[in-house]
Amino acid sequence: MIGIWKFAALGAAMIVLWQGAPASADASLDWRQFRLDAQHTGFNRSETVLSQKNVRELGVAWEDQVGALVDYSSPVVANGRVFIGSTDGTLWAFKDRGCGQSLCTNPLWSSTSLGQIRDTPTVANGLVYVGSQTSFDDASGKLDVFAAKGCAHSQCAPLWQGVAGTQSILESSPTVANGIVFVGAFDGKLYAFPATGCGEALCQPLWTATTGGSIESTPTVNHGVVYVGSDDGKLYAISASGCGASSCAPLWTGDLGSAIFQSTPAIAKGLVYIAGQHTLAAFAIAGCGASTCKPVWQASDDGEFYNASPAIANGRLYIPWSTGLAVYDAKGCGRTNCEKLWILFGDGAQAAIISSPTVANGVVYAGRNTGEVLAWGAGPCGSDVCENLWSGMTGDPIVSSSPTVANGRLYIGSADDGGTPPQGRLYVFALP
Repeated sequence: MIGIWKFAALGAAMIVLWQGAPASADASLDWRQFRLDAQHTGFNRSETVLSQKNVRELGVAWEDQVGALVDYSSPVVANGRVFIGSTDGTLWAFKDRGCGQSLCTNPLWSSTSLGQIRDTPTVANGLVYVGSQTSFDDASGKLDVFAAKGCAHSQCAPLWQGVAGTQSILESSPTVANGIVFVGAFDGKLYAFPATGCGEALCQPLWTATTGGSIESTPTVNHGVVYVGSDDGKLYAISASGCGASSCAPLWTGDLGSAIFQSTPAIAKGLVYIAGQHTLAAFAIAGCGASTCKPVWQASDDGEFYNASPAIANGRLYIPWSTGLAVYDAKGCGRTNCEKLWILFGDGAQAAIISSPTVANGVVYAGRNTGEVLAWGAGPCGSDVCENLWSGMTGDPIVSSSPTVANGRLYIGSADDGGTPPQGRLYVFALP
């Protein structure tokens, strides 16, 4: 059994609530950071409940109410809790199995106001890291760090904060590796802080690295190198241990020729993948022996990749393109420029996909700016265009949050239906 039905009386009416799959004590089933794993592949190998056979049965199991619209922040699941940020500058912590009602309004805890949050929290070593701006009156960047279990009160202040320049941390989510937490800011700098803090309420960075544009990309760390994209259209590879100085130069850069906005590097089998506005590129993770490197392969056409992050699963790459998802062979095509293997097309009204795709147990999920989250089969369908298997509605037309699929549930951030101003929501879909 993957769950139990519960009944709750609301006045004279009776509604049926689905509790969903039970939480697992296996931490490997958690989703603790943006794009799931250290390589930021967006591929959950541990999911076994949801599949192509039953995904059409998904429905909204419950909603968690948050303060304001969820914009780009994506849910993370760890130790029976789910965390998400909202644009009113609040970090929220809920039970990952809901509250036994269709709408949950009592979080386990929430943060004090942090200005705004548009990135995804990261959970590591009992701490939750999230980027923000200082306040609505002060747009300087802050890395905010909380105890994941909360603070014995309903509202918690940060244990400590990292000072991250004069401009906000926007969609760049924190990455923790080897005792250091990395995050990018809109001032164009990558910041590195000690993951355990500095013993003070405000911590200065261990070191920074400056790019030629703003950073909304999430850093990815692999074998001592941190990779991050910049709005100047370049992928930067920087030593994760720093350089012995306060400001570090990159080991090498890769040129995409178009701005890299929210796209996060994904790593698989010796390649690092990232998307610019008009170009998808794969670089060798070791570089090319020069200061500037060309892609091993790339894809570019008249469409736009909308700067979402690629998902890498079973030798294929999935990336938003125009109003659907494009699928490529992850190893390339033996040429410099590669064509799509096929396109994943969503039925109904058409709109951009800016949500980064997730792959789990043979299914690909992504939000679309029709207020929907959609699911496709991950494999070929015998045609150049494959239609979606399922779609589910959220409450706001713009779905920039990326789906989290863990323990038989799909979590995604959005807003309520028609609220003025919109009330933030965490939507949880599960099987009946």
